[in-house]
Amino acid sequence: MLEIFLKTLPFFAVISLGYGAGRTGFFTPQATAYLTKFVFYFALSAMLFRFAANLELSAILDWQFVWAYLAGTIAVYLLATIVAMARGLRVREAAIEAQCAVIGNVGFLGIPMLVLLLGANAIGPVMMVLAVDLIVFSSLVVILITGSRDGRMSLGILRTVGLGLWANPMVVSISAGMVVSSLALPIPVPVNEFLEILGGAATPGALFAIGASLAGKSAERVAVAGWLSLCKLVLHPAAVAVAALLVFDVDPYAAGVMITAAALPVAGNVYILAQHYGVAPARVSAAILLSTGISILTISAVITWVTSL
Repeated sequence: MLEIFLKTLPFFAVISLGYGAGRTGFFTPQATAYLTKFVFYFALSAMLFRFAANLELSAILDWQFVWAYLAGTIAVYLLATIVAMARGLRVREAAIEAQCAVIGNVGFLGIPMLVLLLGANAIGPVMMVLAVDLIVFSSLVVILITGSRDGRMSLGILRTVGLGLWANPMVVSISAGMVVSSLALPIPVPVNEFLEILGGAATPGALFAIGASLAGKSAERVAVAGWLSLCKLVLHPAAVAVAALLVFDVDPYAAGVMITAAALPVAGNVYILAQHYGVAPARVSAAILLSTGISILTISAVITWVTSL
């Protein structure tokens, strides 16, 4: 485990560097917002498009993989929802807590780290996890929050969800790359090199942006944040492992990548949603901060276990 920990340490060191820059005020919240925008719309999109376009469609789309990840994730999502409702929370608050319990930082942390640590073959499984998170669960939380406020479902909600998906550069870049791959369209060498250079900025930029954004997070409501961190870092990968290894016939390597992706800390975009809809942003903030700090150890433990598969 020590060897894996030392390999993950540089990633968290860059996050810590960003945290220090943000905490001291050297990197302002406005600077963090612009860096995040650059990574999100340009660097990470270039990386995802290049990965998807240079892969065969079969390396990305595996329905057994999808069902296994969905089954494990839904189990934890329902558990977090039931616990939240038992505490007397409203539907929209329960939806946000459930989102914290299952949505990890796959885009900004998972893709850069897992591809380097688990090998180039991890690209397909990681992108599939990201696609399911974006298409299924990011849509579900918007539907639940909006529907609970309006008291009913409407075509307007579905329209909002649909537009939100197609406005997401990660969804667009993966979809465009899969189209290029399925049609076997050649990518000119200069274009591929351009994407490689731009995408190369995604890893350091994303990690630094994670750290800088954490500098503005608070650790209030630690008990709830601890429960949500437990769900995300322990229960989610455990449930996905049971689904992938015992219920569905998932390739052991792909299952290992899926389990590790499920062990990632709470994603920053959950906070963006919580803040946008005014639903428990402080609670989400604490869960992101706590889960990211603890994941320095838990991710190493999970990777050590899955590599033994």
